[in-house]
Order: sequence, then structure tokens, then C-alpha cells
Amino acid sequence: MGHSISMADRVDGALLGMFIGDALAMPVHWYYNVQALKSDYGEVTDYLNPRNPHPDSILWRSSYTPPPGTPDILHEQAQYWGKRDIHYHQFLRAGENTLNLQLARELLLLLHNDGGYSAKAWLERLIAFMTTPGRHNDTYVEEYLRHFFTNYGRGKEPAQCGRMDENHLGGFSLMLPLTIALCRNPAAAKTVSLQHLSLTHGGAAMRRWGELIAVTLLNLLQGVSLDQSISEGSKASSLDIDAEGLQGLGIYPDSIVVGKHFSSACYVDQSVPATLYFALKYQDSPEDGMIANTMCGGDNAGRGAVLGALLGALHGRQGWPSRWIEGLLHPPPFVLLEQEAGECLR
Repeated sequence: MGHSISMADRVDGALLGMFIGDALAMPVHWYYNVQALKSDYGEVTDYLNPRNPHPDSILWRSSYTPPPGTPDILHEQAQYWGKRDIHYHQFLRAGENTLNLQLARELLLLLHNDGGYSAKAWLERLIAFMTTPGRHNDTYVEEYLRHFFTNYGRGKEPAQCGRMDENHLGGFSLMLPLTIALCRNPAAAKTVSLQHLSLTHGGAAMRRWGELIAVTLLNLLQGVSLDQSISEGSKASSLDIDAEGLQGLGIYPDSIVVGKHFSSACYVDQSVPATLYFALKYQDSPEDGMIANTMCGGDNAGRGAVLGALLGALHGRQGWPSRWIEGLLHPPPFVLLEQEAGECLR
């Protein structure tokens, strides 16, 4: 299978996969009661509009107060915070992406337009996007962004505004565009990806799990098998990931493996192995894998972005149904660059 797929096609498949996985899961994102998920939406095989009420929403417990004199990054969505049953993505449309993937698209547009990456340029773009009203229509803004803009509002330099104790899967949505776009130079891609990740998701846990994902994905983009790619990622990150053991879990229902054996929540020590489980079980059927991930609830959008990148790199563009590709409201631009690590870290 692998050798007939070009690197460009793998890149295209990986980028599309990120956005497909997120958009498919968006309406049922953070449903922890999978019976409620099925009751509200049925079997999710296509993009759907989200609906209120969201029975598992904890938006009523979430809050953000901007430092005095600084923009409120919640903008017109602030009125919904603190209220019960509000869907996190209530105003998004079928085929539209969550804020995390909208930011990933902003990063890809920066790479495409500038022909390269710099942390300074990205941080300027991130700040402009988040502080300008009307740039997106998502209700939920994840904790890492609230932390970043609290620090920014207090006068910290942008490069110092990220958390240094992060462990949330959503951070990889902002790392993967660089890993994929710079894959012609795997060493530079890994270095830049992990440096970029630390801007918003710092700390040892994110770095180790990020290295596992980056190395696994870079190997897939070079045409290496999934098992071998995971083995290389495990070795590079010093994480003990047993691909054979993960495959062995396939005898159990997915909702037991991801929900009981692994938590369906967003913490990386659970969510990354859960994502690799889906990748291994469904490596020959990416469409089924994305649906299975979606139906397990929890942070299925975060897992879906990573899973989509892995399965897309494995199969290329042809791995995805045309209805999913054509149904993306804002598809990612294709970006494949050649850039040395030193150029990227200026």
C-alpha cells in the first residue's frame, strides 16, 4: 500500500484528516454519557449541526475575566458562560471546525502566505485573531487560551504567556500543522513542532507525548508502517507504548476501551494511547475509525484531530470519503515547505 502514495498526498490526507476528525466530532464534543450522545444524535456518520441543550456541558462552571483594560476574548459569547446546558459549539454549522482547528487553519495560512514559520509571527497572528471581535463564532474558549490572555493582559511577553504544566490533548491541534508542513526535514519538523507547542502547552508531559505524536506522524509521512512508526515514536519519547497490546484491546467494544480502560477525557496520558488504539484497530478503514472515535464521546474532537492526521498520513487523500472532504466549510490549505530548524526558531 504505502510506497505508491506520494509524500504530497500523505500531507494532503493528514491535513484533511485533522479537520475532518474535529468537524465530525464537533456536535457531540464532550459528551461523556454515550447513551445520551446516541439518543441526541444517533450514529454520527456525517457532519451535523450542534443543538442545545448539551446534557454534559460544564460551561456553567467555566469563567474568564479579562485583566482591566484588555480585550475580552470571549466577545459576544461571554453572555452564555455560567449558564447550564449550553452547547460548547452552539453556533457552529455542520462541517465547521472548533476554535482549536480554526487556529490550526490560521497557522497553515501563515505558513502558506509567509513561506515559512516564526514564533513571533504566529504569536502576533494568534493575538490579533483572538482579540478581534467576529473572527470566529465558537462559544467555548479552552483553558490554555484563557491562561495565555490573562498573562498577556498582565503585561507578560507573548512568548512567556503559556502554561508550563499543561496536559491537555487539544494542544496538539496547534502543533500538527507544523509537523506535517515541515515533514521534508523530519529533524527540523520535530524541533520546531515541540518548540511551537511550548508556546501555549508547556511542560514535560506535553513535550514527551508531543514527541511521541510528532515522530510517529513524521514516520508515517515518510511511508513507514503504523506499527513501526509508533515504535519509533515510543523510543524517541521514552514512553512505553505497546502497539501489540493496544491492538489486543480490539476484542472489546470501543466504548469499553475508550471510556473504561482509557478515560475518554482530554488528559494526554489517557487520550494519546486511546487515539493510538483507534489508529491501530482501524488502520485499514479510516472512515470507520473516525466514526468509532466520535461515538466514544469525551474529547473526541481532540482525539479526532490527531487520529485524522495519523490515518490521513497512512492513506493519503483517498482514505477519506468525498462527502467529508467536500463538506468541510473551511478546508485547510495545502502546505508543504522546506525550512531548516534555525530559520524557524528566530
